[in-house]
Amino acid sequence: MSRVAKNPVKLPSGVEVKLVGQQLSVKGAKGTLELIIHSSVEIVEEAGELRFAARNGDQQTRAMAGTTRALVNNMVQGVSQGFERKLQLVGVGYKAQAKGTVLNL
Repeated sequence: MSRVAKNPVKLPSGVEVKLVGQQLSVKGAKGTLELIIHSSVEIVEEAGELRFAARNGDQQTRAMAGTTRALVNNMVQGVSQGFERKLQLVGVGYKAQAKGTVLNL
């Protein structure tokens, strides 16, 4: 098993996960995200956590389980907390203006 896939994804309160076939849907306060899960990856929900496992033991399948776990973790974080990037301009000659949600460089 991939070392990344060994770690479960914790589901915070307010986040709902629905797995129908190979379609995973994550719903939270900031929206809904969907992902099609590769057929070689198995997902089990237990005790407020999602656990990932490869259906067979070859290297590519284990890597896919780790990648899927990372994607789902990012989805859970995105619908619960959201993402934020801070931009810092350092140097002479850089001009930037923020007008509402638009950044002009």
